[in-house]
Amino acid sequence: MIRTMLRSATVALALVAGLIAATAAPAAAEEGTPVSWSVTPADAAGPDGRVSVEHPIDPGAETQDHLAVRNLGSEEVTFRLAAADGFYNDNGRFDMLPSDQQSVDAGTWIDLPESVTVPPGGTVVVPFTITVPEKAEPGDHAAGIAASVLSVKQGDGAGVGVESRVGFRVMTRVTGELAPAYSVTNVATDYDLSWNPIRPGSIDVSFDVVNEGNTRLEVSGVLEIAGRSIAFPGKTEHPQDVLPGESRSFSLTVDQVWPLLAIPGEIELAPTVTTAGGEETTVAPSSTGVFVWAVPWPQLLLLIGMVLVAMALLWRRGRSRRRLDALLEQAREEGRRDLAMEGRR
Repeated sequence: MIRTMLRSATVALALVAGLIAATAAPAAAEEGTPVSWSVTPADAAGPDGRVSVEHPIDPGAETQDHLAVRNLGSEEVTFRLAAADGFYNDNGRFDMLPSDQQSVDAGTWIDLPESVTVPPGGTVVVPFTITVPEKAEPGDHAAGIAASVLSVKQGDGAGVGVESRVGFRVMTRVTGELAPAYSVTNVATDYDLSWNPIRPGSIDVSFDVVNEGNTRLEVSGVLEIAGRSIAFPGKTEHPQDVLPGESRSFSLTVDQVWPLLAIPGEIELAPTVTTAGGEETTVAPSSTGVFVWAVPWPQLLLLIGMVLVAMALLWRRGRSRRRLDALLEQAREEGRRDLAMEGRR
């Protein structure tokens, strides 16, 4: 019965990220005591302080490591263990494929038990093996390992299976020639005009950074435009790691920019690569030109209005002068006629 309900709907909850691996993940069945647990990398003795696993491995070779599952609840729990291909989501946080999607890369290289039973308040260390295929391409390959529990929740008379997962990142760097490379694509610019002529507008710039190499890149850079420098990602934003074949979208806004008809700028990128020894090296930086049309329509309309008012005033002044001149000429003509009539008398 439960299998049938689980086939009908399975929902993957909780991101599998190294940064949250050491935290407890609550999951409750329909009835009974809520389950809380944590999953971290470990050595044979227990958790060793790592938040993720990273290994350089030769093609055709293997390495062994450990994970620790800690049961924070008051009842014994059997956790399902699984590995899957990993990726970075649009927010730059690490995740792994849900259980209903098939892995094709590093997630298939990890061998570990299907489950582990942990007593209440206890911690169990589980060994696992990473085996790299002989024909694996050099570079970085991401996967994740998670411990999960299944619960059944009732809704509208039907049971819904919910899978709650907690885990950590497993990054395997297959040894060989590393070739970091990237490109900037889909550059789009727009000027957001303020129709108040005494207020500046803003510039919107969006673009994608594509990882075309075989190493993980941490993408960062600066947008230089309108005399301003906008760093991305910002100081309060999550680092933007991009795996080989992935892309990351950026959208930047520059406020308080006056419309100066044509505004050029540049996107300056300087990604970094983490070596097998943990050191960071900078990839050759690049610069991509951008151009924004910023037609000052409100200011032009205001200027045209001022010119029209000035022309109207000048025309009215000229008309008044011509009328005055005509009145004076008429008065002089009448004066001459009066003098002529006086002379005849």
